[in-house]
Amino acid sequence: TACENDDSKRISIFCSACQQTIYQYHLLYHKKIHKALTLLGFASPQRKTDNKTLLAQRQKLISKLTKIPKYSETHRQKIDYSFEFLMDNHTPTSYCDLANMNNPSTFREVNNSLIKALAICQDKNSTWQGDMEDRFIVLSNYGNRSDTCFLGLVDGSHGVTAAETVAAELPLLFLDQLAQTDSSYKKSKDEQQILDSFATVIKADYREKEKIFSEKPGNDETDKTNTYEWIHKAYAKSFWRMDRLLRLGRNEVSKVRWSGCSVVTCLVERIPREETDGTEEEERKHSENTTHSPSARTAKGVAGLLHIANIGNAHAVLCKNGKSHCLSKEHSTSNVNERERILQNGGNISINEPDGLVEGYLRTTRGLGHHGDPVLKRSVIPVPHTVSVPIDDTCQFLILASNGLWEVLDYNEVLALTLTTFTRYLRMYESVQQNGTSPYVCQYLMPLTGDNLNDSKAIKDLQNGIEILYSNTDIIFCDKLASYAGQELLKTVSPVGSKPLPQSEEDTKMYPSNCKSQTAGRGRVTTETLYDNAASYVSEQLVKTALAAGSRDNITILIVLLNGCNKI
Repeated sequence: TACENDDSKRISIFCSACQQTIYQYHLLYHKKIHKALTLLGFASPQRKTDNKTLLAQRQKLISKLTKIPKYSETHRQKIDYSFEFLMDNHTPTSYCDLANMNNPSTFREVNNSLIKALAICQDKNSTWQGDMEDRFIVLSNYGNRSDTCFLGLVDGSHGVTAAETVAAELPLLFLDQLAQTDSSYKKSKDEQQILDSFATVIKADYREKEKIFSEKPGNDETDKTNTYEWIHKAYAKSFWRMDRLLRLGRNEVSKVRWSGCSVVTCLVERIPREETDGTEEEERKHSENTTHSPSARTAKGVAGLLHIANIGNAHAVLCKNGKSHCLSKEHSTSNVNERERILQNGGNISINEPDGLVEGYLRTTRGLGHHGDPVLKRSVIPVPHTVSVPIDDTCQFLILASNGLWEVLDYNEVLALTLTTFTRYLRMYESVQQNGTSPYVCQYLMPLTGDNLNDSKAIKDLQNGIEILYSNTDIIFCDKLASYAGQELLKTVSPVGSKPLPQSEEDTKMYPSNCKSQTAGRGRVTTETLYDNAASYVSEQLVKTALAAGSRDNITILIVLLNGCNKI
């Protein structure tokens, strides 16, 4: 059958909850078991339970529940469902349609020496979604700078209008902010013309509110250690302006429920070679003279920098030395700090499972758009989390993905699957080259343990890579703003596909990009093509796994193979 011939039958994924290796098509069933055991009060998901133990545990929970003054029939039903599910002991069903994913991945050519390959894979998830509301951004030679590119992923919600507008205009707004501080970033005449047209919206009174971005958030010592704070401010200001432009409601259909989006972006820039070599005296002079330059002096061995900004539930994960480092923050009702912020500012969070909805409508607590409802917008603010991290030859992958992936897989599981599928593809390629056999005959599994997946120092390890860039404490500024959003305006934190998706006409004109689709060849191919095909293969497997794990949202994955991937 199609299922038996599909790669999902031969690729396994590491479950971070029970430390077991699970096949893709067993994943949804496996996660349901964990959920049922947790609901029944079993502390360890690895625990083997017989029917007698399950029955005793159910009776114990129901006995406690009936003694509670506020008895919940809904909770009783969940206990019974979990009990019955575990008692059935049925075999997992296969997802035969995974082999026939309608949208194969595509790769984009990026002119950047830090990147070996880049691929995007998307799936509408037609079982649950009627439209594809995700958009992505891949811009090479960003700001007319070689070895600088801008990557982004926009996860739309309640319509695609906001996502399309952000994908087209946010890169321009960010470039405009960068160019004001660093003259090496250049804007074309067409780009400048579009920016000039925004002047009718970004008026004097609005610019007055933006002065808060220029205020010094800390003491002189803090400013010296956070060299890239100006980029964080540029991000924050561009997100702020983008949200203002969305208030125009261009192309919105509803008068009340306007669309919105979560966003994750990444500015990738290479550090010139002359700035990563030299004597200590040269380093001292250089650091004194380039405190606010994007090419500031970095630690020896660092090849480049990633400047990440995210808002909402779209995330970025970096694989470094086989360990996952999440470079973004979750802005949703599952975040305790976000819940407190909303409630303290007069907002409401419903009791919907699992963590409630902002004003009974939205799970994300930060985002762009959602202007149709002023009560909702009072709580959902356009304030991004930003971070800058160094990358070198130990950095292997960068993954940007929408909520469709993260709602069913955690960062460690995504990393494990990425390493597994990448290694599998290389072995299939070697088999083809050596034996001339079909790669689908080779059955390679790379069982992974938790030893290389969890790193308690995570971001701390990354920030230690550049001594001059960061301090060891978070820098928080702009805790309040004169009444526009009603809450904090900016919080800058220092360290811690498919067929190409149709872009808007405006976006296509501004950022033309050559994109071609390729499949894995069975003859000899160049190293460049090998990595392109490997990136496409990995992104497809990530999407298939998200579908197998029960995702109910659009899925978009942008994977970047960095130079360190050739050491795997």
